[in-house]
Amino acid sequence: MFAVLDRFRLTYGQKLFLLAAVPLVLSAAAIAILVTNTSRQLAEREIDALEQQLIAAKQEELRNYVTQARNGFYFIYGAAAPDDQKAKDRVKQILAAMIYGDEGFFFVYDYDGNNLVSPRQTDMINQNWIGLEDSRGTPVVDELIRIARQGAGYHRYFWPKPSTGEDAEMITYVTSFPSWQWAVGTGVFIDDVVASVAAARAEVEARVQRTFLYISGITLGGLLLVFCSGIILNIRERRLADAKLQALTQRVFDAQEEERGRVARELHDGISQSLVGVKFALDIARRRILKGDERAEEALGKGIDHLSTAIGDMRRISHDLRPGMLDDLGLGPALQNLTDNFTTRTGITARFSTVVFHNRLSQDAKIALYRIAQEALTNVERHSKAQSVTIDLRGHTRGGTLRISDTGKGVGQHRSRRPNSGLGLRNMQERMDQLGGTLRVMSSKSGTIVEAEVPLTHLLPPDNTALIDQRASNE
Repeated sequence: MFAVLDRFRLTYGQKLFLLAAVPLVLSAAAIAILVTNTSRQLAEREIDALEQQLIAAKQEELRNYVTQARNGFYFIYGAAAPDDQKAKDRVKQILAAMIYGDEGFFFVYDYDGNNLVSPRQTDMINQNWIGLEDSRGTPVVDELIRIARQGAGYHRYFWPKPSTGEDAEMITYVTSFPSWQWAVGTGVFIDDVVASVAAARAEVEARVQRTFLYISGITLGGLLLVFCSGIILNIRERRLADAKLQALTQRVFDAQEEERGRVARELHDGISQSLVGVKFALDIARRRILKGDERAEEALGKGIDHLSTAIGDMRRISHDLRPGMLDDLGLGPALQNLTDNFTTRTGITARFSTVVFHNRLSQDAKIALYRIAQEALTNVERHSKAQSVTIDLRGHTRGGTLRISDTGKGVGQHRSRRPNSGLGLRNMQERMDQLGGTLRVMSSKSGTIVEAEVPLTHLLPPDNTALIDQRASNE
């Protein structure tokens, strides 16, 4: 399971790319959805308005047809009695002859549902069509008669086209001849309106799809731009990282060579000279012993003194490389010993203080803080010309803090004279960066303060060793 998760673990560059790409894709998708919905809503309103206008034009046209037809035979209807069959026949003949266009005609139904006039569908004449419904289940004749009884009105339904016999939507205007109990009307097929509306909707959908494609293209271009920018930035960052790594490696090599040179000088100037003195003293003592000279004991004493000096130098060099007290007793006693040795060696007054805190520092934090204190005291000895140094170690709610302050002339007064004088500060900063801590250097003409703070994650639960460390550091 963990192997699978490790396989899909993202690199830093991939995370940055997702951080830039995901919001862009989501924003583009939201814009596309919003534009699509808005466009469709606006277009639907426009299409509905267009359909209403076309239907209104058709209705007005039908009403004019019926009005003109009524006016054409109203002189017959107006003068006829309700049972005047001859007048009715004359009006039916007139209406049967009134056909227009390819599909237009007039129809007549009496209130009982009998068809009296249907010039384009003569098979319907003289038959009762009460209950007739279209292919969608919409009542036809019953609804026409109901509208006629109320005066006049419009009705939409599907009806076979006389020319093809196929169902098409039709709109009808019907009026009433109340004295004869007739429903007279005419209708037009609105398949052209339906086709126009469908074409408009298809055009809208095509525009929406084009807009969606445009947005997708812009989004893809943005992703490519982000990707290319990420590659460029990644290459640039890699080059910078390689340059920094090369510089850091060179600094490490320089520090190693400097340390090796220092150890070599210490061995040559101290231990080597002492051992040479021991050799000469032993050689002199051997010759005097062979001669029976009483001064052999004096030569042996000098050899022992030289050997004691060599042993002391060896211990000092070993302590500088890695103080055993740091591992055995802890940071507090190690810093106290470092302070005492610094005062003894340089004559500069150094004072170490700390307070008991219940948590203990991690091994990495102890080594880093000790090396920072060591580096700071070295800078004080070499550059600051200070009269006193104060080292303070304490814990708090944010972690642990080491503070070294001196009364010297400040960092800025000597840094420009030596091109490599900033190496010690860089080493301090890099140690804090590895721990996730912070390093602050505050300098003025009256002195310098170096403050190193390790985070709370490097404070471990207390144990008996930590308590001994704290008691020893306070004695």
